[in-house]
Amino acid sequence: MQETSHPQTGSGPATELKKSFKARHLTMIALGGSIGTGLFLASGGAIAASGPGGALLAYSAVGIMVYFLMTSLGELATYLPTSGSFSTYGTRFISPAFGFAIGWNFWYNWAVTIAAELSAATVIIKYWFPDSPSVLWSLVFLLLMFGLNFLSSRGYGESEYWFAIIKIITVVVFLAVGVLMIFGIMGGDGTVVGFSNFQLGGTSFHGGFFAFVGVFMAAGFSFQGTELVGVAAGESENPRRNVPLAIRQVFWRILIFYILAIFVIGMLIPYTNPDLLRGGIDDIGVSPFTIVFNKAGLAIAASVMNAVILSSVLSAGNSGMYASTRVLYAMAKDGMAPRALGKLNRRGVPVGALLVTTAVGMLAFLASFFGDGAVYNWLLNASGMCGFINWLGIAVCHYRFRRAFVAQGHSLDELPYRAKWFPFGPLFAFVLCMIAILGQNMGAFTGGHIDWYGILVSYISLPLFLLIWVGYRWFRKSAIVPLDQCDLSTEAK
Repeated sequence: MQETSHPQTGSGPATELKKSFKARHLTMIALGGSIGTGLFLASGGAIAASGPGGALLAYSAVGIMVYFLMTSLGELATYLPTSGSFSTYGTRFISPAFGFAIGWNFWYNWAVTIAAELSAATVIIKYWFPDSPSVLWSLVFLLLMFGLNFLSSRGYGESEYWFAIIKIITVVVFLAVGVLMIFGIMGGDGTVVGFSNFQLGGTSFHGGFFAFVGVFMAAGFSFQGTELVGVAAGESENPRRNVPLAIRQVFWRILIFYILAIFVIGMLIPYTNPDLLRGGIDDIGVSPFTIVFNKAGLAIAASVMNAVILSSVLSAGNSGMYASTRVLYAMAKDGMAPRALGKLNRRGVPVGALLVTTAVGMLAFLASFFGDGAVYNWLLNASGMCGFINWLGIAVCHYRFRRAFVAQGHSLDELPYRAKWFPFGPLFAFVLCMIAILGQNMGAFTGGHIDWYGILVSYISLPLFLLIWVGYRWFRKSAIVPLDQCDLSTEAK
């Protein structure tokens, strides 16, 4: 299914999603999609666990994988721009059962992410208002996210544009300050730091293989969100021009914002510094960014970083609400979700899908208050692997799409955007995604005994995905679509 733009007359409900996103919106969605707590907080723990060399290697490997995934998604999204994205591509190029499973997997992942970001935001706001009730702030932030998405898709696009600007400025300032400190121009006694912190213990790697695998997983979680540009393509004014432009930003973002930031942190902070392991939502004061800013003599660093991280958390929740709503709407249009969720208001917003997504996010958040948060933790853990499953789905869909395109006699010159390095790109991404999925909790198998509870918590989303996939295939008699029968049309269904 592809949404096409038609003039809307009268005051009745719209019939199609509106093409509201300009090039700058898609570019900032691509640039800011994965910049958040993974960079501002988790990067410190990654360096502490595996050393600066191990962290750089892990983030570089995942960065390359994400680059190939984004070029794969770029080829799909420019040929068939649709807000159904993963569900639509899975249905057309693999099987209706796979499209059904990957669509619900994507929706669940981001709906629960809304709850996770609400929890994080209520903790962060305590920095300024320690005695205020958490439920009040969660309601305020939820209403803010809902309002931005309820107004129009343009509301989401504009808010993400400015959220991304805040994050990008923060990283650029951090890199500039860090480089000045490395050369002894700013902070300290003017001594040039050099590579001394990279050589602690005679090596820049630390913790061994399993520590490296753990950092690899953390890097994967940090980069999740880049795929949202594929969903936003369905509401882009000119997807064949704007999507490739946004995709091309991915590589440079990964290089500059993650790799260079980790390099600067590794140069300035010894990986043996215990504060790197303490950085978290509830302790912004030991974010590696805050530590570096404090060393540079910027006294207000903690308060500024707290505000930046709050904006990142709200950005992630806002994106989750937008993306999950659009995919749920697309599945409803395709008969894979209740038909009522496929209706739009006169502004082209799928209000029914938005309300259901908001309710699930809020209920998941409220679950954190019962049973010491056990229900909430289970919901969150069940979503942990979903992002990697979505990425794996992108790789398989692109591989099948390209093979079907050639098998049906089309020339690659017909593609408005062609991913480079095919088939290496999607195959490389597939292999790394499988490693990430299977290696979620290797420690549960390598101790003195098998940790069955840890295995259940870590891997629960994989059997759930397979159960939905196989169940739909069995009930609907859904088979793999032969390459010569894959639907390559670009017209709306």
